[in-house]
Amino acid sequence: MAVPKRRTSKKVKNQRRTHKKLHVPGMVECSNCGELTKPHHVCKSCGHYGGKEIKEA
Repeated sequence: MAVPKRRTSKKVKNQRRTHKKLHVPGMVECSNCGELTKPHHVCKSCGHYGGKEIKEA
């Protein structure tokens, strides 16, 4: 049977048990151009938000 040569430290043990992962943000389709954007943000391609033009593209 294999026996560990050294004791596993608390830090190494807890790092192995982590659940930190990268999450993809939820994306919605722009109502004007159909481009995928973040919810509650101005569309980067056409500049519309909530059916109104906020900035000129």
